[in-house]
Amino acid sequence: MALKTVQHIRLDLNNPVFQRQLFNLSKNNQRNILNTLRKLADMTWQQVYSDYGLKWEIILSQKGPGGNNLYSFRVGRGFRGVAYRDSLWLRLLSLHPDHDSAYH
Repeated sequence: MALKTVQHIRLDLNNPVFQRQLFNLSKNNQRNILNTLRKLADMTWQQVYSDYGLKWEIILSQKGPGGNNLYSFRVGRGFRGVAYRDSLWLRLLSLHPDHDSAYH
């Protein structure tokens, strides 16, 4: 009987907007965000969808690159990330210090 391999999420942190926003934060905020990203890297997509702490939400008012759905999620104390799913990849686009700005 073959064992089924668990497919963990892969993170794409290469978006220049996301990088600029992350690099301009205080060390404490960067650490909080990196801790969440570390957690995400150890999760499957099913775990992300069911994790209450991430508050994973679709953004209905916008579409991402290639028409992909955009999502908002808690990515540290006081911050939300905006990203889209591309197969196993979570492609991060931006960081937002308040919930509402993630949706505009």
